[in-house]
This record gives sequence, structure tokens and C-alpha cells, in this order.
Amino acid sequence: MEVRLNDRHGRSAGNIDIVLVAYDEPLPGLAPPQRVVNVASVPQRSPFRYPGGKTWLVPTIRQWLGGLPARPTELIEPFAGGAIIGLTAAFESLADHVTLVERDEQIAAVWQTILSEEGVWLAHEIARLRLTPEIVEALLNRATPSIREQALQTIVRNRINRGGILAPGAGRLKLGEGGKGIASRWYPETLKKRILHITAIRQRFTFVHGDGLQVMQQQASRSDAVFFIDPPYTAAGKKAGTRLYTYSEVDHEELFRIAASLTGDFLMTYDETDEIHDLARQQGFDVLAIPMKNTHHARMMEFLIGRDLSWARPA
Repeated sequence: MEVRLNDRHGRSAGNIDIVLVAYDEPLPGLAPPQRVVNVASVPQRSPFRYPGGKTWLVPTIRQWLGGLPARPTELIEPFAGGAIIGLTAAFESLADHVTLVERDEQIAAVWQTILSEEGVWLAHEIARLRLTPEIVEALLNRATPSIREQALQTIVRNRINRGGILAPGAGRLKLGEGGKGIASRWYPETLKKRILHITAIRQRFTFVHGDGLQVMQQQASRSDAVFFIDPPYTAAGKKAGTRLYTYSEVDHEELFRIAASLTGDFLMTYDETDEIHDLARQQGFDVLAIPMKNTHHARMMEFLIGRDLSWARPA
């Protein structure tokens, strides 16, 4: 399904998760920056609490897209998820148009709804919903929901499940923050504002409910399109992607082959593993390791992968 949208500016508000990007020591080819980047200053535009979200990467995306010879006609995000990069590109006019691709039916229902006139309905339903255990059970057990009802169910699950995980078997919050239980991550007015802001510029987007690899292949010859590629991290036997995502299986070798065939520029993110480093080198890609700290202050490493990442390295 495709939905297109257009222009009005809006900024989100309310409670936010904070992610810090921190460089604890120099890496080969990468000098540490002068200060820690606190992305609490980055607008929180997505309605999702999304595992593997890329809010921390927004300053780097601005640098990448802003440094291209010309503004891209289209930014394509083949593994959209919470879509913070696509949303940033649309709101900040870093690309003329944004295409979001998502295979997961639950997440797709949310984007199909928000990127249509039904987004207004969803925003107001969220604002008036009282999140009690009884109401939640009735909502989530509703049979044969419409797409917009499925979107509401998905947003609720995303907010009441631990870590925002939507995959089967995800655990539900019990005590939550301050003993608020399932409502501890429920910020209805904030969600309403975010959704209405996105719906207001929906003509800037195309949504595709489908396979990201297929869309990449279909658009590979376009020189005016760029790609932000953030697949589930399941290479080298990684368990996180399998646990976090309903559709976690990705042919990583095929993904790298398709990326090599793209005419337009791309930026890819991956977990730091030897297998991914080897796949990138086999295709002649540039690789840069980025240390970051998540909301639990755990230090982790991720790879940025592209054709030429000299723009990301200090002179």
C-alpha cells in the first residue's frame, strides 16, 4: 500500500528517552569529539518506543545528507521501524520526499494510519484512552480489527511491553516507573501531538508495506535517491534481532550485494561484528565504528557503513 503526504511544520513535546553518544577513547581513524552528544536536544518525532532506534544517530544523518552535492529527491528507509531517520529528513527538509518500507503488519498499520486522514482519529483515540488493565485487555482482544484499530492496538502494545518490544512473547510492564504499571510509559498528549504533526505533513511520505530488499532492488538505478539501511541485527548468530522483531531474518550477504548495486548514496548501520566487517570489505565499503551509550548507560559499538565516510572523520 502507498500513501503520500505534504507540508506543515510541527515540533514534538513531552516526555522523552535520553540516549547519549559517547566516545570513551580514540578508535583507529576516528578521533574523539570534544564533547558528549546529548540527543535529548534532538526532536523526538516517532510515536514508537523502538528497540534499536536511531535517535542518537540523527546528528550524523544531518551531517551526511547536508553534505551531499544536492538535496536528494528521495530518502528511502527500507527497514523503517520507528522511522526516526525518515521523520527527521521529512521535517527538516533534508530530502524532498521520504519512502518508508516496513514488513511487520503491526508497525505497518501504524504508518498506514498516521500517513492518512485516519491519523487524526488515531491521535484523538490515544488522547482519550484510559489505560487500565481491563480496558487494555478488551482493546487487545478485539477480533478482526480494522487497520486503524490495529494501529491503536500496536501503539498500546508498544507502550505497555518491556522495551517497547512487539515480537511474540514480549513481556508486559508490571511495576513500571514509580509503580505506575502499564501506564508508566503512556504519555497520551505527547503521542497525540507527534501523530498530528506527522499527519500534517503526510504528503512528504510514501509508505510501502513490503520487503525492504525488494524495494532497494527496484530503486537501485536511481541516482537521485539515497538509502538509510538499518536492518535487524541478526548476523553472526546475534540473538537480539530475533528477540526484538517479528520479521528478524535477513539475508545479510544479499543485502550487501544489493547495497553495492545502488546508484545513489547510502548509509548503513550494523552491530559491530567480524562477519559484518568482512562483508563490508568484500564490497569495498568504508566502515567506521561508533561507540554509543544507551538509556541504561551501557557502552556499545555500532558500525557505520558506506562508500566513503571521510565526511564523518575529523580532518
